[in-house]
Amino acid sequence: MKIIFSRKGFDSQYGGVASPIFPDGTIVSLPIPSQHGRPLGDLVSTQGPLHRIVSDLTAGRITASTRVHLDPDLQASSLDRLPNWRPCFGQDSAAQKHLANQGVGVGDVFLYFGWYRQAELHQGRWRYVPGAPDIHSLFGWLQVGEVLKAGANPADLRAGSPWLRDHPHVEHAVDIGSTNTLYVSAEKLTLATPQPVAGAGVFRRWTDALQLTAPGESRSIWRLPRWFMPGEGLPPLTYHADLERWSIANGYARLKAVGKGQEFVQDVGNSSDGRRWLSSLVSAHAGGND
Repeated sequence: MKIIFSRKGFDSQYGGVASPIFPDGTIVSLPIPSQHGRPLGDLVSTQGPLHRIVSDLTAGRITASTRVHLDPDLQASSLDRLPNWRPCFGQDSAAQKHLANQGVGVGDVFLYFGWYRQAELHQGRWRYVPGAPDIHSLFGWLQVGEVLKAGANPADLRAGSPWLRDHPHVEHAVDIGSTNTLYVSAEKLTLATPQPVAGAGVFRRWTDALQLTAPGESRSIWRLPRWFMPGEGLPPLTYHADLERWSIANGYARLKAVGKGQEFVQDVGNSSDGRRWLSSLVSAHAGGND
């Protein structure tokens, strides 16, 4: 089995601000501005219309009419859905070639992460909490149930799976290109968990267990379980084979994560450490895809 750390949502280039962690602990990944998408005004969040939150946090720079790329698409409640909708994630170009080269497929699990900061309401508008740190945090998961080659003209997908037609990697397939691929979620997580867990969704509430950034460090300095450390019996996390990026600190693996790259793949094989960590993390935070 493979775990894929998948970087998504606003960053310094696309959007320019952090996604928010709200006072009640809910977390929202802000979908990046893109011509391959839909108006931000179509989307809702647990805190109301998403465009109002984004407009506040960007000082009006991004509005309801800004087109955004909702991908991964993990929550049914984000917008009006077609019948039989399922969570889905699309990838293309170099990032998709990397996933294909690593053999990512059915049964593997994407862990989505992005740039986050605590936010609050102040005088009726959303703002970032003064002094709150910028961090990388996990926000959702998707276990792959099916891999669909969309290509540039996915007519067969539209016919066979009509619920996919408004996914950005289908609706805008002609502009995305031949490597265009869709990862559709499994119905249920196949790992052992105390209770059944959906195959994909967003995490219900933020806790520091979702934080990748080491406490007190810049957001690209990560703290991971020690078993991620290269040489501990597993192949290294892709793009991070350079041992100078790794060290051991207080019983954890400390990693200086690369500044670029979307998909970092960790092949855990049959490692009980990897499967136990993933099962515990997802089951403790799973909020489903409602």
